[in-house]
Amino acid sequence: MKVESSKNLKRYNHLIGELDAAYHEASLKLGLSDSISKILYTICNCGTSCPLNEISRQTGLSRQTVNSAIRNLESEEIIYLKNVNGKAKEVYLTEKGLAAARNTAMKIIAMENDILASWTEEEVQNYLNMTERFLADLKERVKLL
Repeated sequence: MKVESSKNLKRYNHLIGELDAAYHEASLKLGLSDSISKILYTICNCGTSCPLNEISRQTGLSRQTVNSAIRNLESEEIIYLKNVNGKAKEVYLTEKGLAAARNTAMKIIAMENDILASWTEEEVQNYLNMTERFLADLKERVKLL
């Protein structure tokens, strides 16, 4: 059975690829690998610490990739881990990590905030609502595979 992508799906996939490429370019310009950039971004998005399992969930990175990057960040004294509630771990930025995040991930977050601030509230809500709807529908259909 041959299934072709619709014109809209092709455009959607192209845009997702271009978004990924733009974030990759930002990471390169900031001197970070994609995985380190995503991890620092996620921690900053949470505040100055983040549950380890949230990092895997929010970044979409494999646990192996996250664990490897976390070990590298620990060895560079950018982050430290702390056990909470038994087996669960929280990832914290060190002072050095906070300084590094200000020069990297926080710059990306500031750019994104500026872009969203340039849109009307209706545009922002439409974008977020449709993205959320697409995600929910996709998750439901994945369950049926």
